[in-house]
Amino acid sequence: MSAAAPVRIYVPIDAAALSVGAEAVARAVASEAAERGLAIEIVRNGTRGMLWLEPLVEVETAEGRIAYGPVAAQDVASLFAADFMAGGAHALRLGKTEELGWMKRQQRLTFERVGVIDPLSIADYRAHGGFRGLEKALRLSGAEIVAAIKASGLRGRGGAGFPTGIKWQTVHDARAEQKYIVCNADEGDSGTFADRMLFEGDPYLTIEGMAIAALAVGATRGYIYLRSEYPHAHRTLQRAILKAEAAGLIGASILDSGQAFHLEVRLGAGAYICGEETSLLESLEGKRAIVRAKPPLPALQGLFGKPTVVNNVLSFAAVPWILDHGAQAYADYGMGRSRGTLPVQLGGNVRRGGLIELAFGISLREIIEDMGGGTRSGRPIRAVQVGGPLGAYLTAEQLDVQMDYEALAAMRAMLGHGGIVVFDDSVDMARQARFAFAFCAKESCGKCTPCRIGATRGVEVMDRIIAGEERPKNIAVLRDLSKLMTDASLCAMGGLTPMPVMSALNHFPEDFDRPPLPLAAE
Repeated sequence: MSAAAPVRIYVPIDAAALSVGAEAVARAVASEAAERGLAIEIVRNGTRGMLWLEPLVEVETAEGRIAYGPVAAQDVASLFAADFMAGGAHALRLGKTEELGWMKRQQRLTFERVGVIDPLSIADYRAHGGFRGLEKALRLSGAEIVAAIKASGLRGRGGAGFPTGIKWQTVHDARAEQKYIVCNADEGDSGTFADRMLFEGDPYLTIEGMAIAALAVGATRGYIYLRSEYPHAHRTLQRAILKAEAAGLIGASILDSGQAFHLEVRLGAGAYICGEETSLLESLEGKRAIVRAKPPLPALQGLFGKPTVVNNVLSFAAVPWILDHGAQAYADYGMGRSRGTLPVQLGGNVRRGGLIELAFGISLREIIEDMGGGTRSGRPIRAVQVGGPLGAYLTAEQLDVQMDYEALAAMRAMLGHGGIVVFDDSVDMARQARFAFAFCAKESCGKCTPCRIGATRGVEVMDRIIAGEERPKNIAVLRDLSKLMTDASLCAMGGLTPMPVMSALNHFPEDFDRPPLPLAAE
């Protein structure tokens, strides 16, 4: 009689789960099973994105995967005693993972495998639909791949929302003996972590998307520019690339197609400005990260002066699904000119923070109140910042806006990388405006005067306003300075810094007229 197959137990290896004790939980599970003589297989998966439930432990049963969480190491013995290997009842039992309200409401296309598979298992990736998009791309011409991306309506997920297919078309049409694919993984916006989650939970997805881009435009070399603050993602990516090369999925010949695509990871050094594509390219070339003037566009003269596709992680990660299921299937999600799905990262003062992937068009209120459960403090929502540290602050009365590029732009706001940070009524919006200037002053590349000097002057003006010095005059200076930075800055770093400042001033003017308080230490 053959021995029973080991029971698969999933314990996340994602950095968010590790930060709250997932490693200790995995060790405790292994130790307890060994003591009881039970056959188990521990799979270190990515996070499902329900970060308030981490560490989330899942058990594979005949009924499906049953979730327990948040699990601490000291809970493990009682879980085994409750027969959790068969999905037994326990205070931490949540039920079938896929049936949980947070998961059930989502439309997961890009994140469909994250938390489901062993991140570094090519077999697991393939078993869940991986590399089907690449295989289909190999049967198409470069022009046909580009046409599919254009028809899907995919737009850049990094900030500007530029149509991905048009960028690829420009590189495809360019004549050059060398072209490059560059993935902007310098995820520096406050409250964003989708790129990290993908790399730690499904690294082959971005690799596959970049390989498809290479086939589309005729590139043979690619680079992932990753922020140095992501050591776990870096290790996982490096291992995934080596495994993909060894399996012939990339390298000298993509799936024996004769088309080469060599991929490397390069680490940034903590500069926020490297999220701007031309500054990123300068850094990749080994130079100081300074913004380039445009034109020429990177699509024509990018890395080392050659035609280059520069896209965000989430843009590349959407490509395999589009090639596998078809452009129209992707375009069927969303609204208006915002097609497909948007991975939203919900954080700040919120009860249930994490990663939510939904079709464009859901309201900000539904995300924060229905999915997020409102503020963690229990106090009323006062402000919500969408789109990172340079995004606008919206009021509680504006939360019915739909998550859509044009709808937010009409409110003088932006979607950015999909980060949402919630503040309750204890926030001081004048100090938030000061922070925007201080952040820009610290992170500016220094090339253009409006950004380099304007941000420094902005901090000084805000200090005078907060101190109560000639407030009407200084607010007039603040508005004039903000217009100058918006109109004259070389890139979005200086050009967008006034967005949070002006939204704070226009929506919360009372905070700019409070009794003077001492400035907090930097």
